[in-house]
Amino acid sequence: MRMTRKEKQAHTRSCLMAAAARVFARRGLQQASIDEVAEDAGFTKGAFYANFKSKEELFLAMLDERFAERIEQLERATTSSPELEAQVRTASDDFVRYLAADPEWQRLFFEFAAHAARNEDFRQELVTRYRTLQERIADVYRRSCEQAGIEPPLPLAHISLMTFAMANGFALEKLLERDAVPDDLYSTMLTVFFTGLATLAEEAATKGPVGAR
Repeated sequence: MRMTRKEKQAHTRSCLMAAAARVFARRGLQQASIDEVAEDAGFTKGAFYANFKSKEELFLAMLDERFAERIEQLERATTSSPELEAQVRTASDDFVRYLAADPEWQRLFFEFAAHAARNEDFRQELVTRYRTLQERIADVYRRSCEQAGIEPPLPLAHISLMTFAMANGFALEKLLERDAVPDDLYSTMLTVFFTGLATLAEEAATKGPVGAR
């Protein structure tokens, strides 16, 4: 069947992003060229610029897809069971599988993150997406707390940020010392973290408002 113009454009973008992942993995951010990405995808340089302004914009499109996947995984984890421990185990297992499925992506992500620290315009674009994902994750935590009847002991934005820091730290350690970092370590980290939050919430509920004591 013939593809519509919109379908062709979506197909071209998808091919370019897949090619970019391969080229970036082989050559790195700085050495990889737009010509190489276009050639690997089977398109012209003009086709690249018809879809993306730069390597940075292409990476951000790739990041949007990855972030959407992470949100789906997290929402699935928080609805998988009413038990916190089971939710944590599901979320951590999903994340570990996510890392193992494409280890080159993590290397590419950290490479672009370092690049963002030296490029203010790109840093702002990256941070905008980061904050959007953190807000989405905070919303997932909010719904989970409401369903469990728990009052978060810390601002949900801070909880989301802390889980981000743990995920990135685990991913970096896995990238540097894959065999020395056990897969279940991330599950342990999350379990300790959320158990601690639950304990703080219980203590706050027991004490009650200051005016009531």
